[in-house]
Amino acid sequence: MKFPCSMLRDYVETSLDAHQIGDLLTMAGFELEGAEPLGDDVVLDVKVMSNRGDGLSVFGLAREVLAKDRQSRPTPLYERASTRFSLPESAGTVADRTSVAIETPACRRYACRIFDEPPLEGTPALIRERLEASGMRSINLVVDLTNYVMLELGQPLHAFDMDTLGGGRIVVRQARDNERLTTLDGKVHALAPEMMMICDADRPVAVAGVMGGAETEVSASTKTVLLESASFVNLSVRKTRKRLGLNTEASYRFERSVDPDGVVAALNRFAELLAEVDGGASRVPGVLDVYPDPPKPVAIPLRHARTERLLGMAVTPVQMAHYLERLGCRVESPLDDADFSITPPSWRPDLVREDDLIEEIGRVHGFETIPETPIHGSATPGGVFGVYRFIDQVREAMLRLGYTQVISHTLRDEHPLDFGGLFKARVKNPVSPETAMLRNSLLPCLADAALRNGGRDLHLFEIGKVFTRGEFQFDESPELAILSTGRLDQVHWRDGASAEADFYELKGVVEQMGEIVRTELHVEPVVTPDPRFHPTRQAALLTTDDVLVGGFGVIHPDVAEAVGLPTNTLMAEMDLLAFYRGDHDHLHLRSISRNPAVRRDIAFQIAKDVPWSAVETTIREAAGEVLEKQWLFDVYEGAGLPEGTHSLAVAMQLRKPSNFTDEEANQVRDAVVAALAGLGAKPR
Repeated sequence: MKFPCSMLRDYVETSLDAHQIGDLLTMAGFELEGAEPLGDDVVLDVKVMSNRGDGLSVFGLAREVLAKDRQSRPTPLYERASTRFSLPESAGTVADRTSVAIETPACRRYACRIFDEPPLEGTPALIRERLEASGMRSINLVVDLTNYVMLELGQPLHAFDMDTLGGGRIVVRQARDNERLTTLDGKVHALAPEMMMICDADRPVAVAGVMGGAETEVSASTKTVLLESASFVNLSVRKTRKRLGLNTEASYRFERSVDPDGVVAALNRFAELLAEVDGGASRVPGVLDVYPDPPKPVAIPLRHARTERLLGMAVTPVQMAHYLERLGCRVESPLDDADFSITPPSWRPDLVREDDLIEEIGRVHGFETIPETPIHGSATPGGVFGVYRFIDQVREAMLRLGYTQVISHTLRDEHPLDFGGLFKARVKNPVSPETAMLRNSLLPCLADAALRNGGRDLHLFEIGKVFTRGEFQFDESPELAILSTGRLDQVHWRDGASAEADFYELKGVVEQMGEIVRTELHVEPVVTPDPRFHPTRQAALLTTDDVLVGGFGVIHPDVAEAVGLPTNTLMAEMDLLAFYRGDHDHLHLRSISRNPAVRRDIAFQIAKDVPWSAVETTIREAAGEVLEKQWLFDVYEGAGLPEGTHSLAVAMQLRKPSNFTDEEANQVRDAVVAALAGLGAKPR
């Protein structure tokens, strides 16, 4: 919004110059985009945020200056504006001359005054100059005063030639099909029912909140003026304005909210300014004001402790109350002297929650006064951590053992391998019978996957959630399930690739999983046999505290026949949460070096029966803290190597806080090669 600084001084007595006022408004949230000298005056160009319609007026910005600058004082004009420019009314009423009907909820309030024989010439030079400095051209006295009041108070006004209004009345309604309107710019617009119109008894005469109609505009022949002041729903104005391709000073303000309690005040201010020219002779006493549903003020609780916590600085309760009162809020303290009940003013619809009020306190107190303090608090570790990292470790271990992972849906139907004795949760509106229940076991999913892949020589596992009935609700728990049948060609953890999977092979896998999750497991005979397993070829898994964490065994012959799996199929199911103790995350924190990393590659011949984990550990221990990461990038088997050996090529990335010289990097490499010699490795 552009306005001369002298207009602001009509409302505020301040020792600040124009540029200081611009800086103050910027710190209050109204950024100064330009300041142009105009004679003895300065024209300020201020950016107003879309939710601060109250800032699109000199009166609103004067309120911000008074709130921020304690040395500034309100002028008598500001005091009159605060009391809504109340005027003494004599006998007679506008209601005898016209009527107003609101037939759309998009119009909150509509008020009007009537002026007989108003002068159309003689706009005071000061008003004309201020309008032109603000980017508005002078037309005639009546139109100039409507624009001037809009600039002062932010309330758009519109003047109708009353003699051109059909029936001499106003109807605010939605447009009807096939209606058309010629606006003040001479363009003819086809109207649609979603557009709100100002109409007379017969036809639309103005686009509500946007632009008037050409047929009812004030001209040199006008004898009686009906002056409109209204409050419209901002979204309705915006949609209509965009649909018609119009953009006006009035629509700009209505789209950003207009104070509904300032509707009559704008009419009174217009009458006051017009009276300075004609002595009040043209004003018809009274205001016709239609306000169907005034909103009820809503109080917002405000806590002192939360205010200080969000702002990060100390603010006393007295300061909080004082700042908000200067912005027009009603402040009450129903509980104690530190917590308040705040009722925002009618011109601030953007204040709807406690945090909005705290922001206002920060604005007035000054965001620039927030002390600089070191950042403190806790930060969430990056990447996967907690129980999900633990699950990833289990998944990687199973993959290294040669098992194939299966991922299936949690919704399914009844199955012979469901965990018996547990109520299954049913979906209220299932998409199909096959997805009508939440699974309580992963074994049915593995069985389906095995059947889809031939049912033989398969070694599968799945990690996923199962759902069991708790005391008050269904509990979710991640579990590991294993299904193995046929030859062990793909299982890497043991020799004897031609062997068949049997009970003891699966027992070895389960025990090795206990080592991986750092939990000692005991294989014990079952107390209550699981009907899914062979009655004499199943076992229970218990911790050292005798906590049952799962079971494994050979599938029951009857279940195998019902499902379609071989009778020697092996299965296991383990509750992973029973193993998780919260200490599986090994976080090593150290400062980050600004120096580049150094890479060294080594290649060595080593026996195939030496596990990679032993090689990895040896390299890590020999290289020490300077080893940032290592990875295997080549494996060679073939001619030139003794039987039972292979060649491994490993890359090492080294880094330390200071610069890493070539000599130091070579020393680390030589130490690693010497350590690998203890595993029987020979450099190549």
